[in-house]
Amino acid sequence: MALLSGKVAIVTGASAPNGIGRAISLRLAEEGASVVVTDVDGKLMIDGEARATPQLLAGVVETIGAAGGTAAAMTLDVTSQQDIARCVSETIDRFGRIDILVNNAGSLAGSAPFLDTKPEQWDLSFRVNLLGPMMLTQAVIPQMRALGGGSIVNIGSTGSLGAEAGFGAYTAMKHGLIGLTKTVAAEFGVDGIRCNAVCPGFIMTDMHAAANDRLAGEAGVPIEEMKARRYANVALRSAGDPADVADAVAYLAGPRAAYVTGVALPVAGGVPFGI
Repeated sequence: MALLSGKVAIVTGASAPNGIGRAISLRLAEEGASVVVTDVDGKLMIDGEARATPQLLAGVVETIGAAGGTAAAMTLDVTSQQDIARCVSETIDRFGRIDILVNNAGSLAGSAPFLDTKPEQWDLSFRVNLLGPMMLTQAVIPQMRALGGGSIVNIGSTGSLGAEAGFGAYTAMKHGLIGLTKTVAAEFGVDGIRCNAVCPGFIMTDMHAAANDRLAGEAGVPIEEMKARRYANVALRSAGDPADVADAVAYLAGPRAAYVTGVALPVAGGVPFGI
């Protein structure tokens, strides 16, 4: 059963071929939603090759279309109010509504020992990981109110619930994202708008693989040893797959979660949450 048939979703940070945003977009389309896949206009390094994000987004749209779904691609800088207004306006012009927003775009800017973290890194992490979701949420709420409801899903992290050394800026902003989630849930439940967060643990995306490489280099150990160290406290002793996160988002976005709001759902294989 296509539980999201007739719904329209915006997903940010959806261009990476092995990313959570792409997996979420495919899963929502599988459930019947029309999906607007977005990412900042730029380039990603994929297997040592710089690839333009519009090209990568077009590939997501093509994959959804080939499976019988409906999708559109738009470039979007989540730190720009002008870009956000354009994306929301174009989505409504094309599809007539916005029912679901998935704030997935994120940045590991400021991933460094705390005393080495520079103010500009902290500021970039704030603008991408927290200010962007806030502005996008503000932009879609009037439309959701007009429809009588909607669902916003923020992609947090186990860093939203605890801490891991070396990720100070990211951790601070992801904690803030849970505060944003609970605030929106509290203020707009009366309008039928639900707001929840999914908090992935170690998910084998390109971003996670890069973090493993960085930490292994800093520690001077082989990558497999670093992975074993990082996953030692995970009950399932492994990293998850982007599809695991996508399944959680589809649940929270859909009718099966009609009485669920303000939660932070870990998808983390049983990882402890630190201090």
